[in-house]
Amino acid sequence: MNSRPAGRHFLQIPGPTNVPDRVLHAIAEPTIDHRGPGFADLGRAVLAGMKRVMQTSGPVVIYPASGTGAWEAALANTLSPGDTILMARTGWFATLWHEMATRLGLKPVVLETDWRRGADPAAIEAALREDKDHRIRAVCVVHNETSTGCTSRIAEVRRAIDAAGHPALLMVDTISSLASIDYRHEEWGVDVTVAGSQKGLMLPPGLSFNAISRKALAASETAKLPRSYWDWRPMLDANAGFYFPYTPATNLLRGLQEAIATLEEEGMENVFARHARHGAATRAAVRAWGRSGGIEIQCLEPRDYSGSLTAVRLPEGKSADALRALILQRFNMSLGNGLGQLKDRVFRIGHLGDFNDLSLIGTLGGVEMGLRLAGIPHADGGVAAAMAVLADKDEAARAA
Repeated sequence: MNSRPAGRHFLQIPGPTNVPDRVLHAIAEPTIDHRGPGFADLGRAVLAGMKRVMQTSGPVVIYPASGTGAWEAALANTLSPGDTILMARTGWFATLWHEMATRLGLKPVVLETDWRRGADPAAIEAALREDKDHRIRAVCVVHNETSTGCTSRIAEVRRAIDAAGHPALLMVDTISSLASIDYRHEEWGVDVTVAGSQKGLMLPPGLSFNAISRKALAASETAKLPRSYWDWRPMLDANAGFYFPYTPATNLLRGLQEAIATLEEEGMENVFARHARHGAATRAAVRAWGRSGGIEIQCLEPRDYSGSLTAVRLPEGKSADALRALILQRFNMSLGNGLGQLKDRVFRIGHLGDFNDLSLIGTLGGVEMGLRLAGIPHADGGVAAAMAVLADKDEAARAA
């Protein structure tokens, strides 16, 4: 006979993340007239707040869509059929963005990786230097690859583009990094930033974002890819009065206003430090488990470690999906699955969003018990290693 599991469900996938009660309460408020005079106050608050979160003084467009919609908006507003773009394939989500670009009639040039590190700024610079005729119109990079737990160094990518003297636009996916890992749209010279609501912003899925530079806005005036729903111009025209050109996701915007307030009450620098600390503690646990066996951190490059999630690679022949199913059944905890070439090879621990030290210790405890029950070779002491990091600031710095 089935019975309801006691206690809360541990949703430890790398997004959607757990939504704070205060954000849920804001979403549950009565719906208001999106064309009435009171809505402008909400529109003003979220449009200004997202500029602060994305660290830009330029416009931020908010769509009722998933992050995939923001990908399409970035491409459709700035490019024309047949344009060549340079894309770093750092994992599954970079692959999906590449597939979208191909379907839209663009011509991607792909820089491959082993899915165990971020984008290589030197490789990007070399590719742009070879492009003497400036056929490449944009460089597309995923800041934090959700499938691998590898972060790309966007400031270095911008320096690489500049060093090559190339006019290509820089487009960056921050879907699993925004409001979790330090990201600076304007300072780093990004032209279009893509983001979604369901990860560091601590909202349900349903909102997506483009932060837009002046250069990208100028490109949109001559771009020829078809666009209607995704067109920036009607959005920006309506946003000038803090309204939207079509029905917005009104109640999610209320939740967004509360989520921004929650982040800013903690302080964005504290938010970034918390995520970095939890990433360091999780990696300490994985290293401890791997002392006797083949358990590894998927990301091999320490400077590319993610504060949002950790992908854990199991020994050859061991099923990550079977482990995830066991942990869900026994401990009511969801972990992220492996995607693409990492299917059944890795599981992913999300440690982003509304998440604290005790949440992390409970999560790692569930994983350690699951490894034991599944008979996967590992050393004990992963939870203890994580606790040592969380309890010691110096240890946290070393583990990072």
